[in-house]
Amino acid sequence: MSAMDVPADDAAAAVPKAKARATHWISWIALAMMTTSSVASLRAAPTMAVYGLACVFLYLVPAIVFLLPTSLVSAELASGWDGGVYNWVSLGISKPMGFLAVWCQFAMTIFYYPSLLGFVASTLAYVINPSLATSGVWTALVIVVVYWTGVWVSSRGTSGVAGLASMGLIIGTLIPGVVLVILGVVFLGQGNTSAAPMDSSHFLPAWAGLSSLVLIVNNFLSYSGMEMNAVHVGSLRNPAKEFPKAMFLAMGLVLLIFILPALAISWVVPADQLSLTAGVMQAFDAVFAEFNTQWLTPIFGIMLVAASLGGMLTWLAGPSKGLLLISREEGYLPPYLQALNKHGVQQNILVTQGIVTTIIALGYALIPDVSSAYWIFSVITTQVYLIMYLLMFVAAIRLRRNDPDHPRGYRAPMLVGMCGVGFAASLAALLVGFVPPSQFGGGNPFVYFLIVGGGALGLGLLVPFLFYRLRKPSWKQSSTEVAGS
Repeated sequence: MSAMDVPADDAAAAVPKAKARATHWISWIALAMMTTSSVASLRAAPTMAVYGLACVFLYLVPAIVFLLPTSLVSAELASGWDGGVYNWVSLGISKPMGFLAVWCQFAMTIFYYPSLLGFVASTLAYVINPSLATSGVWTALVIVVVYWTGVWVSSRGTSGVAGLASMGLIIGTLIPGVVLVILGVVFLGQGNTSAAPMDSSHFLPAWAGLSSLVLIVNNFLSYSGMEMNAVHVGSLRNPAKEFPKAMFLAMGLVLLIFILPALAISWVVPADQLSLTAGVMQAFDAVFAEFNTQWLTPIFGIMLVAASLGGMLTWLAGPSKGLLLISREEGYLPPYLQALNKHGVQQNILVTQGIVTTIIALGYALIPDVSSAYWIFSVITTQVYLIMYLLMFVAAIRLRRNDPDHPRGYRAPMLVGMCGVGFAASLAALLVGFVPPSQFGGGNPFVYFLIVGGGALGLGLLVPFLFYRLRKPSWKQSSTEVAGS
């Protein structure tokens, strides 16, 4: 996500040669940091702090039924087969399905970048001039400038991305998260009463029908991306042993980053004073106000931006590389999109994606009510991403059954049951996505269903089908060309 252990496949056989010439290695700890930075964030902390102690339950349930299966299953797959999700699904189901899987993983990022960079814009505005947070022109400018800067950084190669992503995670997520938790503990230690009840009777969230189910399922998606950095397994010195270790470390860090800061905020800031629209910066400001250290707010704003940029670089480096690899082997994309720069990076794919990102960014400046339409597009891309997870779990079961003796550095316990739980959780999340949320207001649920369903069908199935149907034999790269890249 890059070698297929299939002797009959010339392209696959060529990849180890390229791997043997690799000069830039990354450590398993760096890979764990990259994975954590692509999944974990403090952005959701204020939203979950509203639920107090119940946020632990709301994070643990999805962790058990989605994060755990995704992490362990991808650890087994990556320790046995290089190439990431495209290779796993190609070998487990078929090559066209492998292309569909990596396309869905890639397509999800189309609206992920504007969303992430929109958060960067509002955070920077809070530091520079809070009134800029409502400026569409400011938001568009930040998205365009930061994205294209990220493309330039990513085009320099994987080793730089690993360092920047790890640095962004430490500076912008781990340190602010630790500070929040410490201040929360100090606040309670001074004899203050927790703003949110912390007794066992508040561990379960209040049941409010389907909306409660939507809340839990939405947290499934907070953990998406654990498998994405399997594309870099070839950059590890000992993938069979190091990739599972990286996954387990990342899994623990992700849980801590999601749960502890949300709890700390709930101790200090009453739920009715938390502004979900102002987001995490308002929460930091409120916590610092309790200790008369509000001068730290803009500093932590810059640190949060660093974390977001690290996450963006990780996503830029991952899915597009997986799409490139299978496209070169099978000729699924035109030669222009398969071209590599002198650093061996798929720069043309990143540039093409950047054009789409720029168009979306301009929407912030030109369309008055872009937020609601954009939110629907975000749901569509989430649905598309879940298709990839469904394919991955099916492929894992088929590979265990059809090729049980294939060398694996790690074997997931109860893999079939684990895949069953993960598949059911992914399918539930996909189906719940068709339920109109409260943000949809009094809109027609059927219209909402048609928009989301049509968008997911078009982006997730129609576009890759057209690429597959229009492919030409001349688009395939020879094994020598793949190895040389």
